[in-house]
Amino acid sequence: MLFVTNRFPTQSIRSRKGRKFNFDLRNNAPSNSVFFCEMGEDEDHTEIGSAEFLLRLKNSNYKQVLLFVHGFNNLPEDVFRMASELQELCDQKKNEEALVVPIIWPCDNDLGVVNDYWDDQKSADQSGYSFARVLEKFLEWRNSDANEPDVAPCLKRINMLAHSMGNRVLRQTLVEWDRYDLASGVPLLFRNTFLVAADVVNETLQEGNSGELICHASRNVVVYYASDDLALRASKAANLRNKVASRRLGHTGPEDMKKTPRNVFQVDCDDINTAYDMPTGHNYFRYAKKAGNPGLVFEHIFQCVENGRVFPDDPEQRSIILK
Repeated sequence: MLFVTNRFPTQSIRSRKGRKFNFDLRNNAPSNSVFFCEMGEDEDHTEIGSAEFLLRLKNSNYKQVLLFVHGFNNLPEDVFRMASELQELCDQKKNEEALVVPIIWPCDNDLGVVNDYWDDQKSADQSGYSFARVLEKFLEWRNSDANEPDVAPCLKRINMLAHSMGNRVLRQTLVEWDRYDLASGVPLLFRNTFLVAADVVNETLQEGNSGELICHASRNVVVYYASDDLALRASKAANLRNKVASRRLGHTGPEDMKKTPRNVFQVDCDDINTAYDMPTGHNYFRYAKKAGNPGLVFEHIFQCVENGRVFPDDPEQRSIILK
């Protein structure tokens, strides 16, 4: 499995192709550097460098790429487990259709959800600078000389799945990319962007707000939400403790769909989220009640990946309730 990270390694921060890469779990600070790696056994990974990484994506037998940005309170081993489950479900639906590539940012999990939460927010924001460099590298590579085999552009469709606070990482990445590297706004980079249990304010996708860039960078933006998501209730408690009062996108969906761009869709998962993830109802985007079987949320995600349309039977439809 290929992955990108801005977590510090136990080795030198200096990138070097082919070296061993081990996560320094004692260091939760976001690195300004990004590392393009291949997952190994027993936590011994290999740094392969951006050129080799992008070349492997292009030469892969998979038709599409599904980037996965995890939420807060997850260590690398948790992220690899979730990404492996997503890959298993994708291959089960259609072999060699979607290649899952996790993006791992530094967060903590040793002091409890509420205590860790505020530090993870800061880390998510600061990670935007690092991952904006990843998008810039990809854009340069995609626009490179097609006559050179080693740098020919990748024509695979790119999809993005952000879970929980990973939505904050995605939003800030696009903000920093637009601020420092782009002259005329963000390009249309993603076929679909899936915002699952999004731990950002529920008006963020509205025109004029920072999350609007997610809509500009995507053909489709699909918001999955559930009002009884207990992890987001803890998120709200943490924000209130720090004098920030806001409803979360993953709790209510967009505050006002009329104020969001037309490529934003919402999916109410309130009837199934707790059944899929007892008792918190937060990680409901992979398996159904029985592990190994795809849940309705994943089924909908994969349908969008495969078809490029959220509601193919009704182009005017923008909302649905999963039951």
